[in-house]
Amino acid sequence: MSSLISDFKEITKIRLSVSVVFSAIAGYMLGAVEVDALSLVLLAFGGYFMVGASNAFNQIIEKDLDVLMDRTKNRPIPAGRMSVSTAFIIATFFTILGIATLYVINERTAMYGAISIFLYTCVYTPLKTKTPLAVFVGAIPGAIPFMLGWVAARGQFGIESGTLFALQFFWQFPHFWAIGWFLFEDYKKGGFYMLPTGKRDKGTAVQIIIYTIWTILVSIVPVFGVTGDLKLSIVSAIIVFALGVFMLYYALQLFKERSAKAAKQLMLASVGYITLVQIVYVIDKFIR
Repeated sequence: MSSLISDFKEITKIRLSVSVVFSAIAGYMLGAVEVDALSLVLLAFGGYFMVGASNAFNQIIEKDLDVLMDRTKNRPIPAGRMSVSTAFIIATFFTILGIATLYVINERTAMYGAISIFLYTCVYTPLKTKTPLAVFVGAIPGAIPFMLGWVAARGQFGIESGTLFALQFFWQFPHFWAIGWFLFEDYKKGGFYMLPTGKRDKGTAVQIIIYTIWTILVSIVPVFGVTGDLKLSIVSAIIVFALGVFMLYYALQLFKERSAKAAKQLMLASVGYITLVQIVYVIDKFIR
């Protein structure tokens, strides 16, 4: 039973799902005029089903490549602990549950959830072995959860949800390129070339710095009062900017050292950054 639960958690990537649910809930809290507990629960489960479906389909498609890489060879399918048909049933069931759960909140939330699953499974996953541009495609479903929360609260897409999307969209690049850097050799075994230049070189490091700067700039835009109901106080904007500078420091360190260690430090800094920024945004709304 313990093994079955462990494999289920692995096929649906529960840790990634938790981070997605966190982003979606943060977006909902920012958009909600009045917080509805039922909508929050539906969003949490819908978000988990959405990510679980995407990852299960991903692992089905990449089963023959996963067995080649150290970090993925022990996943349920390549290790032989789960059949493709079982994984497909889980993925399909989660897709239906995810879209249905989000539809109960509102139609647009379900639509964006469906778009996320489609892009991740049918576009991003096949492109990963063909072009580094796959990261740009993958950044779209990766950026949807923060926006999805706002749409769940308001029932429509606007400048506010667009800003939340842009923030998490630009953040994806330094985050995933950092992962692609320190796992470069392992990705290479599976035929994945995730870095923009295909190499761990100065060009990749420069692009990481550029996208980190874009992330910082987008994160403080709400303080200028141009993003509708999405606002940010000066104090919170300073905190958010400082968090961005902290991440930028590690991006600069990667440019300087160009090492796997520096890349891993940037990855950890990026995770801390996006989590803390979302927390600051939510706290700022309720204390302003």
